[in-house]
Amino acid sequence: MRSRTYPSDLTDFEWDIIKEMIPKAKRGGRKRTIDVRQIINAIFYVTDNGIKWRSLPKEYPSWETVYGYFKRWTLEGTVEKIHRKLRKINRVIAGKKPDETVSIIDSQTAKGTEEGKRRGSDAGKKNKGKKTAEENINVWQKVIIN
Repeated sequence: MRSRTYPSDLTDFEWDIIKEMIPKAKRGGRKRTIDVRQIINAIFYVTDNGIKWRSLPKEYPSWETVYGYFKRWTLEGTVEKIHRKLRKINRVIAGKKPDETVSIIDSQTAKGTEEGKRRGSDAGKKNKGKKTAEENINVWQKVIIN
């Protein structure tokens, strides 16, 4: 069992779930010497604490290394795959179905420039602007429940 330095660090259970989803080191290059689990922990630390990459604590690899892996994994879809898998597991643990069953779609409020035309408003944003059915296919479209 590995000790957790920060609350955002992976537990052994979480690591066992996602470690097979991490891409292997590229062929032909140098052997990977970095601890990939520490890379994941650093990424979780940044997202959990809302800090700048450059502000990573010294317990983690350099911010350039962590950001490089994060950028590559984001472009390759690895981050999304891990997110989906962990979300499904958390939903099951919470007693819910693995997949979401509700979707809500909201439109954006766009300010109007011409005076005298019919205008809507978005009270939640306290923003007057064009918010009519003609420009937006329903302000709050449908709540779809499967």
